[in-house]
Amino acid sequence: MERRKFIKNSALALMGMSLATGLYAWQVEPFWLEFVRKQMPIPHLPEKLVGKTLLQISDLHVGNRFDYQYLIDALQKAQKLQPDFVVYTGDFVTYETATQLEQLEAVLVHAAKGKLGTLAILGNHDYGEHWKSHEVATEVVHRLSSAGIQVLRNGKKTIEDLAFIGFDDYWGLNFNPEKAMASYNSKQATIALCHNPDVCDLDIWKGYQGWILSGHTHGGQVKPPFLKPPQLPVVNKRYVAGEIDLHDGRTLYINRALGHLIQVRFNVRPEITIFELQRK
Repeated sequence: MERRKFIKNSALALMGMSLATGLYAWQVEPFWLEFVRKQMPIPHLPEKLVGKTLLQISDLHVGNRFDYQYLIDALQKAQKLQPDFVVYTGDFVTYETATQLEQLEAVLVHAAKGKLGTLAILGNHDYGEHWKSHEVATEVVHRLSSAGIQVLRNGKKTIEDLAFIGFDDYWGLNFNPEKAMASYNSKQATIALCHNPDVCDLDIWKGYQGWILSGHTHGGQVKPPFLKPPQLPVVNKRYVAGEIDLHDGRTLYINRALGHLIQVRFNVRPEITIFELQRK
């Protein structure tokens, strides 16, 4: 009888723990935003930009799959930091219908913007269903531009002598890395924006030295303690989250995403990254 009672109590305790973990992963961690602070040493950085701040925000995934009031609240918190630069690294919507474009407009009213500049690139989900719609991408760009956010589509923008190179999405319909890198100047302070970190492994970088800011992976969203995430949407499974030394003068940083495709996170909190620019 004592053995049966022990087994029953153990089973009930296990069920209780499972329910609590599930509730946490569904209702708590997806909205438990972390502001991650990092130093960003950049070759050839002008002295006037030393100490300036750059915010990276990635993967908002505005849509019907979670309450996007959370995104508005997060963006308002980010703006209070008074960043000098803000970069958005793709996946603004989880597109199902044109309603998501209206939802994106409502969120972008509160978009965090930099005192010196605000830039963005597109992600695969910004190309609509199965990432095959130029029309959806064009509409997303239009909403961003109307909100004061300049979108780089295989192009370069220089602000206060700091260059930003923005790749269009690797899985989208407009990926042209040769065009993106055509104006790269190895003597100019440069930051690259690239939604999918797998692009780091392509032979298209022309000796680039510096930081590459990515998103796309969400850090796996669910990561058992001491184990790798069971699912990652990249070929190179090393590309999970955070700072990664590519051992060739490039440093990759993968943001864990502000939003989520499915409202579940465990051991992978949503993130906004605050970089402090330093001279390397």
